[in-house]
Amino acid sequence: MAATQTAPIEFTGEVSTLGDRTIIRLSPDASAELPSRGQVAAEAVVGDARFATVVEPDGMRGHWLNLDEVAGLEDSATVSVTLTPTKDWPEVSVPEDLAAALADAGDLDDTWASLTPMARWEWVRWIKATKNPATRAKRVGVAIDKLENGKRRPCCFDLSSCTDPELSKSGKLIDFR
Repeated sequence: MAATQTAPIEFTGEVSTLGDRTIIRLSPDASAELPSRGQVAAEAVVGDARFATVVEPDGMRGHWLNLDEVAGLEDSATVSVTLTPTKDWPEVSVPEDLAAALADAGDLDDTWASLTPMARWEWVRWIKATKNPATRAKRVGVAIDKLENGKRRPCCFDLSSCTDPELSKSGKLIDFR
């Protein structure tokens, strides 16, 4: 069965480098067309690059897109982007600490595999949403405990906040201008 998609959203924006990350903010109009104020799975086309991705919220009713997969982009370059929201979430990259804890738990392989890709994204997002190593380690432990006890989602944190601690402060994308 094919994934449900909505109409493509097209916009032009300026590439920004934030630390070692290459991103683009969606225009307000493009962001308003997305089906959620939180994360949105999408097929993206940037120049000649086509890739599955998750569009991230900026914590200010807008969104941003990670462009690390697109080679050759320079800071301040203007690019055209086409996003097609989809219900077909790409698989999340599980951080090493969570992967090790899942492996050590031994009996969670089937549980983790039974989660929707969106739910796996939420677990990873929740764990990565802190700069504090002690808090992160605690969250990994809590995740294992919750998964062992049948929980399928991490908690009720604000899904419309930017939770990438390298790029956000207080749930909002850092102003890089």
